[in-house]
Amino acid sequence: MGFDAWEQAHADDASGGGETKTVHTLCNACSSKCGYTAYVVNGRLTKLIGDTDHPYSKGKLCARGYGYSQIAYSEDRLTDPLKKNGQGKFEAISWDQAYSEIAEKVRAIIDADGPQALAMVQDPRPSGKYYTKRFMNALGSANVYTHGAACNLSKESGMTQAIGTGSYSSDVANSKMTMFIGRSYADAIRPSSVVALQKAHEKGAHIVLVDPRCNNSRVFADEWVPINPGTDLALVLAMSNVLVTHGRYDKEFVAANTVGFDEWAKELAEYPPEWAEGVTGIPADTIARLAMEFAEAAPAASIEPSWRGAFGCSYENSGETARAICLFNTLLGCWNQKGGALFTPSVSAGKLSDERFADPKKPEGKQVGAAEYPLALSSMGTNLAAAQAAEDGTVKGMFFYNSNMAAGYSNTAKLAELLGKLDLMVVVDVQMSETAMLADYVLPDTSYLERLELPEFIGGKVPAVALRDQVIDVVHPNTRPVDRIFSELAEACGVGEYFRFGVDELADAQLQTVGLSLDALKQTGTAHFPEKEFAYGTAPKFKTPTEKVQFTSEACEKAGLSAAPVWVEPAVMPMGDELRLIGGKQAIHSHTQTANIEDLMQITKDYDLTRVWINADVARRLGIEDGDEVEVSNTQHTGRVRAKVTQRMNPTALYMPSHYGCSSPDQHTAYEVGLRQMDFVPFHLEPAYGGACTQEAVVTVKKVGA
Repeated sequence: MGFDAWEQAHADDASGGGETKTVHTLCNACSSKCGYTAYVVNGRLTKLIGDTDHPYSKGKLCARGYGYSQIAYSEDRLTDPLKKNGQGKFEAISWDQAYSEIAEKVRAIIDADGPQALAMVQDPRPSGKYYTKRFMNALGSANVYTHGAACNLSKESGMTQAIGTGSYSSDVANSKMTMFIGRSYADAIRPSSVVALQKAHEKGAHIVLVDPRCNNSRVFADEWVPINPGTDLALVLAMSNVLVTHGRYDKEFVAANTVGFDEWAKELAEYPPEWAEGVTGIPADTIARLAMEFAEAAPAASIEPSWRGAFGCSYENSGETARAICLFNTLLGCWNQKGGALFTPSVSAGKLSDERFADPKKPEGKQVGAAEYPLALSSMGTNLAAAQAAEDGTVKGMFFYNSNMAAGYSNTAKLAELLGKLDLMVVVDVQMSETAMLADYVLPDTSYLERLELPEFIGGKVPAVALRDQVIDVVHPNTRPVDRIFSELAEACGVGEYFRFGVDELADAQLQTVGLSLDALKQTGTAHFPEKEFAYGTAPKFKTPTEKVQFTSEACEKAGLSAAPVWVEPAVMPMGDELRLIGGKQAIHSHTQTANIEDLMQITKDYDLTRVWINADVARRLGIEDGDEVEVSNTQHTGRVRAKVTQRMNPTALYMPSHYGCSSPDQHTAYEVGLRQMDFVPFHLEPAYGGACTQEAVVTVKKVGA
């Protein structure tokens, strides 16, 4: 959906003339939070233009960014606090009643079981990630979780064991070769990422897509490697075997900057390309060729770090895949080299001297799930372990902010069962999500366009800070922004002393520590720190316990894994006519968040985007033709949808887009459109890491009526 088409479609909104104002803000259609300038006429948003200074947008927005701006005016907005009555129906109540009753239940839980019986799940946004954590810590609970267990927990935790940090950036635009595993920039991550990929393509870089589905980044790629789902670890181990066996790795870098190489190299002997061919479905000579091409391109080459994709949270082996990828990049000697894999600098707010902003006392207990999943980063935690703890009453109260856990994190039936055991469930959101439907109390947030938030610090070659400013007046007068909700809820719970400031005061104080001010950043939207600019060529300081790249990890060994990454099979494998169910983003949606936007859903309907993708040869064997209605089934769920028959699919897999199947009747646009991937996924956590294993599912497919 181009900007011109969007502007023309909404031209009538601005036709009446009147005063126009512009405001810099950040999109909320996904976690990237791209910067843009909002044009407001007579108090109503009329136009969005990406900010050229913002490192992710660089003057552009994606279709989701344009579309999701409609959320402020959606007829399905939550407008008043809601309480579920004895008949299981929601009724509107006052804010005072909501705060009073929630606080009473919070105090009862703490009195009976301590603050560790409370937990928070939030999808990080600038103010949300600050206020939710501060609220929980003020109550004395360490149980603060992001959405990570169903997104990038395994990836970041595995990478931390190898290189001491949860991610890096591939210098795609300057590379000679980049391999993408289960990730597609062209299916909408950030506009700047697509620009970088286009530049690499135009310069002749070798771009390789490793994915069971030939995704939309194919227009910039030279090669599609249709790997069997869940076997990326085998591919990386085999390519590493080739480099080590043939001595085609950066021996000097490995000797100076790593530990445990000899032990890992010994393990690699078990994984030649011929072995990997039988696991991955990729010919051995292709695996060997790719490894040698990496060696030729090094150090201007890397495996891109991915995100949710293939190993963010997907399989029994996702964390180990992340480790192995970091070790393969280490063999290339590509860290901080032009065209390689970079650790770019970042800036953060400094310590605030004003006592109003002093942090609450650090909670005494550890996160629920930390003992069972010791490799999970505490900054994310494993939210599924918290939900699981409701079964035996270890966790009795849960809060959710901007999180639709019940629909998108794991098996929906199991999550509904677990969350139903809570004594208290509170959801803060802008619309009635499936998670909100399960809650005792639903508190209506303002849309992202109706509030000022804390500054967002952004790492990069030139680090930056950007601001989400308030664009329009509050549309529904009884909604409140996240900072106010948790400040007032804290007051009701008896910990209001930690919230004696406004979000504008805190934002200004944070910016003052880096030489800026809130007023100044409102004028520009984005500010950069050129004195922190990244420089190529210097080997990074690895923040591991050994201060080197760890080919072996004591923490992994202690957690019951191999010290060095070895082959770990997926938890389930297809048998007979079964296909492995995989999911992924489309360029117009961000999982369940954007499905209820009319313009975006209209594109879904116009292009029949709810279809499941099935390999053409498999479809022929099953008697399925393109466009047929098919039944997808396993022990968890059965549903019907139309099929897209294509050779752009691995024959062992079925692709289901992850945005559909909404079961909340209050989301009138999205309700019952398409199938929901998580309905078919068993409830299962990755050992040691705690990821959701969102693609550890197999299904059968048959033509309806056959």
